[in-house]
Amino acid sequence: MQLANNQLRYLRGLCHNLKPVVLLGANGVTEAVLAEIDVSLNAHELIKIKVRAEDREARAELIEAILAGSGAVKVQTIGHMLAVYRPSLKPQIVLPKPVKAVKPKKAV
Repeated sequence: MQLANNQLRYLRGLCHNLKPVVLLGANGVTEAVLAEIDVSLNAHELIKIKVRAEDREARAELIEAILAGSGAVKVQTIGHMLAVYRPSLKPQIVLPKPVKAVKPKKAV
């Protein structure tokens, strides 16, 4: 799933006040964690996940595993917080229509 810039901006605004619903601990990305993320995404569509990792590379690997296992799209990452979006069967969040980028005209 690919989101346009204006859709990502809209989702970042919505996730600002959210609290993390999944806390990723020392065990990393397990089947239980992915199941909890799946349940939360089906219920809310937009969630925050707190990813605790020692360094940036380990955190990036955990984030990629979460995205691959859940089928969600990364909305934003700030520090240890990851915001992800996946539409549910009954959509609750209405995304704005994608806006195509306007190419600037060349000066003659």
